[in-house]
Amino acid sequence: MKKIDSVLLDFLQPEDFFETILVVESVEYLQKLRERYPSAKIFAVVKDDEFIEKYSALNVEFKILDYCEEKLPFDEEFFDAIIGDLTLEVVINPQDIAAGFSRYLKETGVWITSFRNIRHWSVIEKLMKGQFGGIVSRLYAKIEFERLCYASFYKEVRMMPIVKKAPKNFIETLEKIGFENINNDLETEFWLIRAARSMPELALLKSMYTKKDRKKLSTLIHRIEYEIEVEENVKNFWQFYDEIGLFPDYAAAFIRSVVIHREKFYKLLKKFSNRNEIEEILFSAEEVDEMEPALVAGGVFR
Repeated sequence: MKKIDSVLLDFLQPEDFFETILVVESVEYLQKLRERYPSAKIFAVVKDDEFIEKYSALNVEFKILDYCEEKLPFDEEFFDAIIGDLTLEVVINPQDIAAGFSRYLKETGVWITSFRNIRHWSVIEKLMKGQFGGIVSRLYAKIEFERLCYASFYKEVRMMPIVKKAPKNFIETLEKIGFENINNDLETEFWLIRAARSMPELALLKSMYTKKDRKKLSTLIHRIEYEIEVEENVKNFWQFYDEIGLFPDYAAAFIRSVVIHREKFYKLLKKFSNRNEIEEILFSAEEVDEMEPALVAGGVFR
C-alpha cells in the first residue's frame, strides 16, 4: 500500500516545548525534530539497527525492539510527545497499543500519529473490483479512530486531512449509491492525529505545579466546598497558596476545574479570608468561570 508522506510535524504547535520525545519507526522525522528541539532528549524505537549509524550525529538514543510485541523500556509519564506514522496499522489489538502509549506520556503529553482512511475512494474502488490486497493492514474510519483514542485515555483529539482527489465524477457516483461524504471524507486518504492526555486548558494547569501540589490544593479546595472545617481549611489554603507561590489567575482557573458548587465555594472563601488576593481571584473568575457574571462581578461575591 502507498506510504504516507512525512507531514506529521505539521501538527506541532508554537507552544510545544518538548523536552523528551519518542519516535516510533518514523526515523525520517529525526533530523527536523533535532533542529526544532536542539536540547531535547530524543529516543527512537526501531525493529533493526540499520538507521543507528545514519543518525548518529543527532544524539538520538535508539531502542531495537518491536513495539507491537514488546513493552517499551521507559518509565511511565516520561515523554512529552510520541510521534510515528501509521502506528496502529499492523497491530493485533490497536487499543492496547494506543492506551500503552498514553501511559508513557506526561499528563501534558501528546501522541501524534496518522491512519489510512478506509472510506477513501481508492480503497472503495479496489473493493468494488474485488481487490483485497491490503487486508493484512488495519484501516480506520474517522469516527472509529476518535472513539479508540478516547477509550485509550486521551482527553482531546484533533485531526487533519491529507487529501487525494478522486477521478472526475467518481465521488458523485459513490454518493448516488449511498456513501456519505461529510467534510470530504471520501477524498481524505490519510488522517493526521494529535491526541492529548489533557484538555488544553488543563494541560497548562498541570504543567506549572507538581502532581503532589495539585492533589493537596484540590483536597483543600474540596474541603472548603463541602464545608469541612471551613475556617481552618481556608487558613490552610492561603498558607499553601504562599508556600508554593500560587497567583490569582492560576487559582481561579484551578478552582473552575475542580469545584462543582462554585457560588457556594467563593462565598465561603470570601467569608473566612482576610487577604487582598481574594479580590484578584474573584476578578480573574469573571473571565474564566462559567457562572453568570452577576454571581461574581458586583454580585454575591462582592
